[in-house]
Amino acid sequence: MSTITSLWALAAIKKLTDASDSLHQQTQGGYNFEIKLIDDSLWVLTGFYERNKIAFRTAYLPHGFDDVKITAKDETGVSVKLIAAIGEFVVDIKWPQPDEAILRYTVSLKAKADFFVPYSPRDILIFGNAEPEGEIHISQTGTRSGLLYGSLKKPGSGTFLYFQNLTALADYNTDTESSVGGIVGGLWPELGLSLPPTSDKPLQKGKTYILSDAFVVLDDKSPADQFDIAKGFLETLAKVYLLLPRPETPYQDYLDVLPKALHDIETNKGCWSYHSGRAYLNAYLCDYYTPPEIMVQLAVLLPVQDYMRWSGETCALEKEILDGLSAFYDEKIGTVMRWLPSAEDMLDKSEEQKIPKVMDAWYLHHPLLNLARLAEGGNKLAKELLLNSVDYAIKVAHHFNYCWPVFYNMETLEVIKAETKEGAGGEKDVAGLYAHVMLQVWELTKDKKFFREAEKAAQSMQQHGFNVFYQANNTMFSAKAMILLYKETKKELYRNLSYLFLANIFKNVALWECEYGFGKNFPTFFQLFPLDDAPYTAVYEEQESFSGVHEFLNYANGVELLPSVRLLLAEFVKHSINRMMYYYPPMLPEDMMVKDVKTGELDPKLWVALEDIHDGWEQSGSVGQEVYGAGLCFGIVPRQYMRVPVKNFIIFVDYPVINQTTKGNSFSFDVEGDSRLTCRMKILKQGNKRLPALKINIENDIDQLEINKLKAVKDGAEYIIHGGQKISVSWNGPANN
Repeated sequence: MSTITSLWALAAIKKLTDASDSLHQQTQGGYNFEIKLIDDSLWVLTGFYERNKIAFRTAYLPHGFDDVKITAKDETGVSVKLIAAIGEFVVDIKWPQPDEAILRYTVSLKAKADFFVPYSPRDILIFGNAEPEGEIHISQTGTRSGLLYGSLKKPGSGTFLYFQNLTALADYNTDTESSVGGIVGGLWPELGLSLPPTSDKPLQKGKTYILSDAFVVLDDKSPADQFDIAKGFLETLAKVYLLLPRPETPYQDYLDVLPKALHDIETNKGCWSYHSGRAYLNAYLCDYYTPPEIMVQLAVLLPVQDYMRWSGETCALEKEILDGLSAFYDEKIGTVMRWLPSAEDMLDKSEEQKIPKVMDAWYLHHPLLNLARLAEGGNKLAKELLLNSVDYAIKVAHHFNYCWPVFYNMETLEVIKAETKEGAGGEKDVAGLYAHVMLQVWELTKDKKFFREAEKAAQSMQQHGFNVFYQANNTMFSAKAMILLYKETKKELYRNLSYLFLANIFKNVALWECEYGFGKNFPTFFQLFPLDDAPYTAVYEEQESFSGVHEFLNYANGVELLPSVRLLLAEFVKHSINRMMYYYPPMLPEDMMVKDVKTGELDPKLWVALEDIHDGWEQSGSVGQEVYGAGLCFGIVPRQYMRVPVKNFIIFVDYPVINQTTKGNSFSFDVEGDSRLTCRMKILKQGNKRLPALKINIENDIDQLEINKLKAVKDGAEYIIHGGQKISVSWNGPANN
């Protein structure tokens, strides 16, 4: 990326190059940092490579400051106060980790008068004698995390992760009615945060605002390829995550909500349509004008079956859905179809995919994935539909040489839409989804040709580079497939591809809490966006990605992974459990939901999830109330609530768990995650009988001491425990009492 420099940047670079005096200097992690006040800005500078510099603008005021002084200083950092006519700035500059090149600067302003901010320059400049060139691998899109991940190309080498704690800007956003969407970005070498401009609502006299809370991680190496980019991003993001202020995650009672959700999905007529004497789930509440989709049926059925296996209960909708599956098979084409073939005439051609025989590339493979899961559970119809469809899937893969377009005609394979947007390519992660399906068929049939297909698809993904994300759940499924290929072959390529997919997941999350507008009504920390440019988060993609994390970690049991992977995946699960409850309309105030929806109707009292949650200034639910997101509760309960061979208690943990084992009067499991972070464990009493005397043994000595301090468990208890350890719970008396 060549340099493009504004007049603002040129003037600042000239002054920074000529300046010699420093307010403070500090060496940290092999980098020498200098704090300099130059006219209108307080800067933190360090060397990027030889004479190249990376400079971070902290406090900024167009006409400069009246007075400046260091008010506090120790080995961890300095605090600088700057006095001006409009107010008092305080800049806290910290190096929070000994011996690591990690910088944090927090800028606050106490206003002496009401005023507007029509413009603010970006807060990173990279410059030097040779005009260093670099590349930005990741930058903020919409309301995702306010971050930049970039590297120096020449001369020399170097990498940086810049992360803006957007949560801290809540007062600024609230009083100015502005959003944090897209405020971190820029063009090399002028990068970073530019505060959202204010025109109608001023900052208020007498109030203190955080204007920036930035974390920077520096490294003297540049990535060699797409896999280095992925691994470097995961590792540096985890370093920032450990330092980031993170919201509490209160316990959400999914056991209470699940029967309400099940009742509404089974009994509300708006969830169902009828064709040829059979019942089918609508995609959206009261959407009677779109034909049934096989993806919708299976996206609900599979989580419901997970719950049935966990609970031992039966659900009436299971039979309804299973009875209708065979009607999706098209004998002429030789595959299950997206739309119910007998109802294709209902398609109104209002969108590219709402045309008979037009397939959205991922829609072919997602149902096959779920049919394979049904087949693994012994369902003969699902196995028949899968094996009758798989040859068509292979034919399509070969036709497109493992590079699927967005839309194509199922009969002619004519491309209807080649790219998601100009120059971006098609649905790149479909190759990973296809590999997943091929591995499932291989496991069912033991036919090695399907394994070879999975490997060909996996190897084809090297051509796409770092940006392979099309849709979140499919990207997560792709990571699962790659780790399974790695376990079978021990080829490092596949483990690297799994990191590539996971890095793409984490570049599409929002590691901040929206505390302005409607955002005050629901948690947003660690949201995962469904598409790389989607303006909202969506329940279906999040719920399936959540379930995919658990399956990935089960596949990866015994595999050496980057520590950052287990840390970030476990934290995603914990915060997802807290957040996803708020897709249900009864959890939200009615005034934050739209009145008119794109598809179907919206019933704010119904326990059927909204498809979409938006930025705090926008109402949510505009797409519709998503029936195919009904798997939410049914996906969470079997994965986070562990049944033991004693009927009157359940163990809840809000991290992923693996290796659940019962031996005599003892139940043990491994908690995923990182030992530096914590999760919640609850003993939940069930029924009227008293709990037996319980003994909890835990590997972490600190946790064990805390547990030992608590009184004996009678009606249940809650513990905060660290991740990455084995736990056992034992009891007196016979099982199943």
